[in-house]
Amino acid sequence: MKALHIFLPVSAAVSLFFSTPTFAADWTLVSGSGTLGFSGTQTGKTFEGHFEKYNGTISFDPAFPEAGHAKIIIDMASVTTSDSQRDGALPSHDWFDVKAFPTAIFEVKDFKAKGGNVYDAEGTLTIKGVSKPVTLPLTIDISGSDAHAKGHLQLVRSAFNVGIGPWITGQWVALEVDVNINVTAHSG
Repeated sequence: MKALHIFLPVSAAVSLFFSTPTFAADWTLVSGSGTLGFSGTQTGKTFEGHFEKYNGTISFDPAFPEAGHAKIIIDMASVTTSDSQRDGALPSHDWFDVKAFPTAIFEVKDFKAKGGNVYDAEGTLTIKGVSKPVTLPLTIDISGSDAHAKGHLQLVRSAFNVGIGPWITGQWVALEVDVNINVTAHSG
């Protein structure tokens, strides 16, 4: 009878160990896998842009999203808006200051399930050396070795010291910037 008392807790622990994942799937995000874009307003007119170069690693299991994490690195000099004047200004000191801060980083600490394929990616966004907590609402659809993520959030550029000097107010360029993500990561 004593052996039975020992066996039951041990078998329950072994069962729990094997029913809990030990690691999530690993995904790689590379430039050209979709669009990492943004839109803003300048002198009352909407403009759009995107970053041509970015990469990242993502650890994510939809069965256990809270165990996931990610690190996305954006090459800030790869910004394009299809306007030569704006494209020449954005890498400058007043805007992204790419000489001092060549990359922006979004480091996801975990994913919160919101129901179905909807998640909140919670983490820290660092632009121009300024780090702020950010929650990115997104959908994640997995098909074979591909994970497609689509999301949107609004940032206030002045919180990251983007647009300083004569651009510090929203007089000519709105402070609010919409960020749009539509990318596919690959596993394996």
